[in-house]
Amino acid sequence: QVQVVESGGGSVQSGGSLRLSCAAAGYAFSSYCLGWFRQVPGKAREGVAEIDSDGRTRYADSVKGRFTISQDDVKSMLYLQMNSLKPEDTAMYYCARKYDYCSGSWDGYNDWGQGTQVTVSS
Repeated sequence: QVQVVESGGGSVQSGGSLRLSCAAAGYAFSSYCLGWFRQVPGKAREGVAEIDSDGRTRYADSVKGRFTISQDDVKSMLYLQMNSLKPEDTAMYYCARKYDYCSGSWDGYNDWGQGTQVTVSS
């Protein structure tokens, strides 16, 4: 299994930016789906953004136009650039990978990181 480790969380003022990074070695040269999820204590985890092995992306409606998911296959890195942050973006963010096409579903992820906290104040 691919090990997943995310970083880059922190506290930021409303309207600010953060970039999350995820180290996930060994995902190049195969079909896969990489994603960012977030969760608030007591609530269900939600998908934020996905990118597949062909570079296609998908975003939750709440982050479209503000967040950008990208990858660096050479470095086996996944990123989430978060701009125009809002207090509602406050959550624990997780990086994840599944060994299949994204297929328009947030389910079926195989590997998960430990999470990095993002806090947006107003």
